[in-house]
Amino acid sequence: MKLPWEPDCRPLMLAPMQGLTNRALRELFIDRVRPDVVFTEFVRAKSDNRKCISDSDRREIDAGHPTTPLVVQLIGSNVKYLVAAADTVQELGAKHLNINLGCPYGRMTKNSAGGALLKDPAKLPLLLQSLRKEIRGSFSVKVRSGYDDPSQLPALLPLFEDCGIDFLIVHPRTVRQLFNGLADHAVTAEVVRRSSLPVIANGDIRTVADGERVYSQTGAAGLMLGRGAIADPLLFARLRGRYPAVSGYEQKAGELREYLHELLARYRKLFCGDRQILNKMKEVLSQMTDPDFAKQVRQLKQSKSLGEFTELLSALA
Repeated sequence: MKLPWEPDCRPLMLAPMQGLTNRALRELFIDRVRPDVVFTEFVRAKSDNRKCISDSDRREIDAGHPTTPLVVQLIGSNVKYLVAAADTVQELGAKHLNINLGCPYGRMTKNSAGGALLKDPAKLPLLLQSLRKEIRGSFSVKVRSGYDDPSQLPALLPLFEDCGIDFLIVHPRTVRQLFNGLADHAVTAEVVRRSSLPVIANGDIRTVADGERVYSQTGAAGLMLGRGAIADPLLFARLRGRYPAVSGYEQKAGELREYLHELLARYRKLFCGDRQILNKMKEVLSQMTDPDFAKQVRQLKQSKSLGEFTELLSALA
């Protein structure tokens, strides 16, 4: 199956992040730094076969970019509904599909979807085989190192290969860890050694030094950037050597202002009402941990109105 990146390329992918990687943010990243691959947020497989995915998810899929491959990430546990969802998103034009075996949060875990599927791996063969039969393009898995045991993932590799998975995205924390502790890329390295599949490394890649360390440690085919990229979209350009690896204070202030101003303009077109726009901007700010701007980010997150937010952003220095 054709992979969603060019041959001889070490792809840099924008991670799927629920509540964050909507079509407005994806388009901003594509326009500014052109990730090799972008992902939708979760596309939930619903029980209503007449509308097995929501209207909002349909709009996200329709918003694919003509030159940057979009991977649609499915989440669910019912094989019948997942197959119906896979068929629907392909009718909408999706060429690359992914199944989430990693999400640790909320109803995804309670309903045995996402990372909770790793609690009962005996159910995975039917799920993966059924999806593989339905998916005409590439089919990938985004997976944690295990539910509560980091040795679980290496044991699943023969299953992934036998089911015809095209590539793996590995976030080497367990589901129970949530985002606590450090991503253990020794697990990623073991997966690379033991699997014939291309492996994309994900987790705790916030700087050029992080990316170089993960490449060196794991031998991964590429990197997936999540929280680090949301905090600094230029991380893509930095990792490619097209922008300084580290910016000075004044340069960082200008980069942050420009990024948030442009995102705000796009969110005004996508979302309805000042409150929703403000809340969405604050979700992005929640990913920013640069100590140089801790005070400014805190003030922006405490804004009571979009007007106050805009004034603080314009004065950011």
